[in-house]
Amino acid sequence: MTAMTDKIIKRVRGKGRGWVFTPKDFLDLGTRASVDMALTRLLNSGSIRRIGRGLYDYPMVHDKLGLLSPDADMIVQALAIQSGYKVVESGAMAANRLGISTQVPAKLSYATSGASRSKKVAGQAITLKRSRAPILDDASLQANAVLQVLAHLGKANVDDRAIQILASRLNGPDLWALKTARSQMTGWMSDTVSKIELAKQG
Repeated sequence: MTAMTDKIIKRVRGKGRGWVFTPKDFLDLGTRASVDMALTRLLNSGSIRRIGRGLYDYPMVHDKLGLLSPDADMIVQALAIQSGYKVVESGAMAANRLGISTQVPAKLSYATSGASRSKKVAGQAITLKRSRAPILDDASLQANAVLQVLAHLGKANVDDRAIQILASRLNGPDLWALKTARSQMTGWMSDTVSKIELAKQG
């Protein structure tokens, strides 16, 4: 095993089973050519698995089922690194997870700062849609989820119940991140963030 291969497999194992990654995750270790060569060695040895173009994982293993499919969220975060665009869960997915809606989205859908597109990775169809809300760099997934929910609901459907629920799902840093990013939002979203802040204080 070469020094580069050893460094990469140590990082992979450190992330744990289920991690999905791209060559970009290792460019701090060496050149792209040396990273690609090391990944090919690890692939051929069965240490990692290729799940798509430029996408690999350190697969989860089940005692009876064998190698398991990678988690969709892990795939999407790797796609974000690969493309250089920001990606977060869609408003529909966030609304269900946060308790705003009981409807479970039929498709895996995510919001992106890039162009809308569909990908099939490891047998999973993933839809990336251009976000109608800002995706904040210096904010948690939870804070970004709130903005996606607002965009998903639309101004007319954000009622007091939704505001109370969203307020209960945010901690102090989340709320601060939203407040400081109000200039990036449409007027009604900015006003709604103020209402969420009031609800949180109440």
